[in-house]
Amino acid sequence: MEYGSIEREIHVDASPEVVFEVVSSPEHMSQWWTDDADFEATPGAVGELVWGDRAQVVPMVVVNAEPPRLFSFRWCHPEGQVDDPTASLLVTFELTPSGTGTRIRLTETGFREMGWEAAKLEELYRDHVAGWDTFVPRLGEYLARLVSTR
Repeated sequence: MEYGSIEREIHVDASPEVVFEVVSSPEHMSQWWTDDADFEATPGAVGELVWGDRAQVVPMVVVNAEPPRLFSFRWCHPEGQVDDPTASLLVTFELTPSGTGTRIRLTETGFREMGWEAAKLEELYRDHVAGWDTFVPRLGEYLARLVSTR
């Protein structure tokens, strides 16, 4: 099996502007993925993603923010290495207008580059696959609820 990247794609009935806001702002991200988040959607900004009652706090660095079409960040850095772009995973949301909505293409890359031993690489890759299989549909559900109330 190839453990290089994870790709997920969904179509939502929301404009790229609304989708960009939802994938790039802490207050929205915490409604469909994390329990809390703190970051600015500005390239180079360092922030954090939080699960549980701060049980898991993961540093992240915004790589690219091009409203309303692209948002990316790096995370899963080895302890204390948030400034090393080669030692992290890259998550990218590409947003493309499609009909009356938006096609969201999520890609997570960098697994092989982390230098993990084979068993850890396979375990973490499968964990992230399961995670995105849960959270990408939640993103779509959250956007549907959000758009219906606007």
